[in-house]
Formats: sequence, C-alpha cells, structure tokens
Amino acid sequence: MNDLRYPIGQFDHEGPVSDAELEAWIDQIEALPGALRAAVDGLDDAQLDTRYRPGGWTLRQVVHHVPDSHLNAYIRFKWALTETEPIIKAYDEVGWAALADIPSVPISTSLDLLAALHARWVLLLRSLTRDDLARGFIHPDSGPVQLAWNVGNYAWHGRHHLAHITTTIDREGWSS
Repeated sequence: MNDLRYPIGQFDHEGPVSDAELEAWIDQIEALPGALRAAVDGLDDAQLDTRYRPGGWTLRQVVHHVPDSHLNAYIRFKWALTETEPIIKAYDEVGWAALADIPSVPISTSLDLLAALHARWVLLLRSLTRDDLARGFIHPDSGPVQLAWNVGNYAWHGRHHLAHITTTIDREGWSS
C-alpha cells in the first residue's frame, strides 16, 4: 500500500468472528511487544523523532501511543466483562501524544509496559468464552462494540502502528 496513514489498510471485518480469526488475532496481539521492540532496536533519537508521514506522529510518539491505546482497550474489555454494556470513556489520543512524558520517557519504558500489559491481556483473551466475546461496550463516538470484533481491531491496531515504524525505516534506508 502507498497510503502512509494506513500502510496495511484499515480494519474491516463484517459478520461473525471465527475461532481461527480469534486465535490469529490473539497471536498477533501476543507477538506485538517483541515485534515493536525489534523494529525500534538501534534507532537513535533523531530517527525516533522522524515523522512517519507529513503531519503525522514521530516514531517516538507512535511507540508511546501503542501502550496508551492498548491500556484503554484492556480496561474497556474488563468493563465489558464485568458490567452490562458500559458506556466507556473516549480519550484524546492526539492530546496524549503531545504530553510532556512522550519526549521525556525512554521508549524502553513504554516497550516494557506494553510487554507486561500484553502478557496479562493475552491471558485474559485466551480465557474468554463465546458468551464473553459476545459482550460489548458502548463507545460514545462510534456506538456498540462487541469484544470479539474488538480483538481483531486491536490486533490490526498493533500491526498498523508497527507498519508506520517499519515502512519509515525502509523508506529512510535505515535497515541494516
């Protein structure tokens, strides 16, 4: 794909989620922390401060955004599993990416956070029954979200941002 904003395309899934899809998506969520860490390994500050597209985030912002987003997703899953169709809180991801911790905290901190979070999240996801996966929450902007679909959405989300990094590395010729 040549779209720098969506290098792997947008997430699109209609209809029921199969067991094979769920397993593949959970495997992708499980693999993301290691893949993200490997992708940014050896990048210097100037490279991390490179934008993946004009007007887009820096690679550093992308690395910090992924655990921010996935923490929100994990909490949303827990709400949906313990409450009846909760209305979740949206967050300003652009605002979060502009906060003072983003340029100041080493990316290793966010990579470690992502690894720990995904270890717990994957364990939770693998424990869910079909009834659990049929539960959902209400997003104030987009409406009802079923957990089974949301597993795929977040598997895509991780691959999407990983591709922002890897395509930038390739485009800039930083590959070894």
